[in-house]
Amino acid sequence: MIRCEPVGAEALLLVLAERPDPLLPLRIARLAERIRRELSGLVIDLVPGWTDLLLHYDLLCTDHRQLSERVAPLLEAWLAEPAAAENGRLHRLPVWYAGEDLAEVARACGLSVERVIELHAGAEYRVGAIGFAPGFAYLGGLDARLALPRRATPRTRVPAGSLAIAERQTAVYPQASPGGWHLIGLCPTPLFDAAQVPPCPLAPGDRVRFEPVDEAAYRRACGA
Repeated sequence: MIRCEPVGAEALLLVLAERPDPLLPLRIARLAERIRRELSGLVIDLVPGWTDLLLHYDLLCTDHRQLSERVAPLLEAWLAEPAAAENGRLHRLPVWYAGEDLAEVARACGLSVERVIELHAGAEYRVGAIGFAPGFAYLGGLDARLALPRRATPRTRVPAGSLAIAERQTAVYPQASPGGWHLIGLCPTPLFDAAQVPPCPLAPGDRVRFEPVDEAAYRRACGA
């Protein structure tokens, strides 16, 4: 049951599903593009989530009731769309599995370090949302055997490029920032650059696979 809920004075939240679905981020991305195209004069920004889409609108041009009415036929068309054959772009990211929490993650999961790496690198992940920090992509699909709660005490500074896990998600920190996820590796690929278009190479609905590399390959990729 889709719901349209006002969020403050200048935003409307479209709740599109009760629980995540592997292909839902790709469908939400297509809905966001349709709304951006059809309602460009009213909607200022769109923020996709795992099961919802937040619309920031121009309060001088519309309000949440009027916008809900304009969005309604777009939602009907979206619901009537057949399942798409496309499966999202695939990104392959190199990772040196040498994160400072790797040994502790293995111990907490009752696995060897090698098995943790095998399970993490053997999965394909789906970009469900981008937020928290510019370019921070939440990737769903982490093996249940690696699921751990966030750290009890977050770090005040996580280095840029750190690959981390928490709950059933994984992510790469695009910039140095505070963070409470478990660090298991390092990725040399830049995932946010304000000077590029688009600034973030990952988008909701995209797929990601991590490819293990050794320290030498990681440092070469970093230009060291």
